[in-house]
Amino acid sequence: MGKPTDRELVDSARAGNAQAFGTLMERYQRRIFRLAFHLVRSGAEAEDVTQETFVRAYQALDRFDGRSEPFTWFYRIAVNLSLNAIRARKPNREAIPSDDPRIESMLTEHRATHGSDPARIAQERQLAKALCDGIDGLSDTLRTTLVLVCIDGMGHEEAARVLDCPEGTIAWRVHEARRKLREHLAKQGFGGDAK
Repeated sequence: MGKPTDRELVDSARAGNAQAFGTLMERYQRRIFRLAFHLVRSGAEAEDVTQETFVRAYQALDRFDGRSEPFTWFYRIAVNLSLNAIRARKPNREAIPSDDPRIESMLTEHRATHGSDPARIAQERQLAKALCDGIDGLSDTLRTTLVLVCIDGMGHEEAARVLDCPEGTIAWRVHEARRKLREHLAKQGFGGDAK
């Protein structure tokens, strides 16, 4: 017997099988955490959002209507909780710390292909920090869409289901976010490096 589908696991969890819901959590916990982390920029807050996402999903299992896939439902819950967390702290928003793990993540990916040239690493660190600053400067709507599509690798159709908007809107938001990031990077002296 193959591994059960997400919908089969939801049905089983509805019937009282807590282990089935645990399997769903295992499948999507990392992705939900990564999404939340890119949105809220704090590991502790991302863990809280991840945990609360699954608590709310579990409590609302009987209301899951099956019009979307379970992971889309989880993503929608996580996006909403992340945006609520951002709004709750917006008045005292802080600058990105120099040891932002997102920067280290970007650098780790590039080190594998570019070696360990110290000058290049320093330049890439500055570019990564400028990119994170630019992403954080986007509106919540543009940042959320950009994270889903460009960082998490979600297709436009899937992101449209998560964000409950037309696919064309997703395409426009990604285009607009990239345009704003290019402008931001150009002002920071990285005009030719932004794609």
